[in-house]
Amino acid sequence: MVDGGKATAGPPLGPALGPKGVNIGEVVAKINEKTKAFAGMKVPVKILINENKTFDVKVGTPSMSSLIKSELGVQSGSSNARTTKVGDLTLDQARKIAAMKQDGLLGATEQARVSEVAGNCVCVGVTIDGKDPKVFQKDLKAGVYDERFAKPLAV
Repeated sequence: MVDGGKATAGPPLGPALGPKGVNIGEVVAKINEKTKAFAGMKVPVKILINENKTFDVKVGTPSMSSLIKSELGVQSGSSNARTTKVGDLTLDQARKIAAMKQDGLLGATEQARVSEVAGNCVCVGVTIDGKDPKVFQKDLKAGVYDERFAKPLAV
């Protein structure tokens, strides 16, 4: 786990890579380049070192709750998610998070993946489009948001 865009040659990377004989500076630069979009978040990174000392960097995505908190600009979720809400995601923000986590989600459609984001909002203490996440999910299934999903996501 490294800080997005701020990996250094210090621990944990330096001590792990030193004995492998790869150029640590190049590895750190590649990690920072690939994780700059996740600035301010912890990102899982896997470094694959080949026999000829070349390497590949595989970057995972932060947890769904980290993406939700980052999108809202809050440090932590609610201490009591049932009664205290820490923020409100817009539908477009939920769509953006679903797109970022697309490879790790089970939903076959964008609406299904946004519903998964809403499920995580329950635990974090976040509303979506001004609604409780469970109400939002029911409205999503009922087709209330179909027209808004027909439009491409503006990034």
